[in-house]
Amino acid sequence: MRRLYEWVLSLAASRRALPALLVVTFAESMIFPIPPDVMLIPMCIARPERALRYALLMSIASVLGGIAGYGIGLWAWDHVGPWFFAHVPGFSETGFEHVRELYDAHNFVIVFAAGFTPIPYKLITISAGVFHIAFPMFVIASAVSRSARFFLVAGLLARFGAHAQVFIDKYFNWLAIGFVVLLVGGFWVLARV
Repeated sequence: MRRLYEWVLSLAASRRALPALLVVTFAESMIFPIPPDVMLIPMCIARPERALRYALLMSIASVLGGIAGYGIGLWAWDHVGPWFFAHVPGFSETGFEHVRELYDAHNFVIVFAAGFTPIPYKLITISAGVFHIAFPMFVIASAVSRSARFFLVAGLLARFGAHAQVFIDKYFNWLAIGFVVLLVGGFWVLARV
């Protein structure tokens, strides 16, 4: 896993960094274990004027990867499911069944939370297809959450540079969880009004 992480990080320094970033972003949405943020951060520090462009292209690649993951779940799960449980980090039969129960009550929030936080988004994209979650809702939740995540990281890096990288690396999980808590709290307040 460490070698894979270092390989992904080395791609950020290559002359083909942007295409590699988009491939990693697409693949991470359905199977790849390393988040694309590890490439985005050094790329934004090196070229802060391109940070928002990177975020936009990553958002598109991630949603397309999520749609591919949804398709795997919808049309190929019976054939590929055992392979995922055996080989893809973040997949377990117990976790998958737990996701099924959560979808029944909170499908938009689950897709959004997984798209923005360190929750394995690939588990959600594939399980959304397996459980036949409404496709338009899935795409909207994915687009909003992935865009929010990538634009937040890219925007902070464009504005604050290397200082932001240290802060994001140290507190990303807490920042993401805080944002989701605020979002869910906002929905709860709106539902009560």
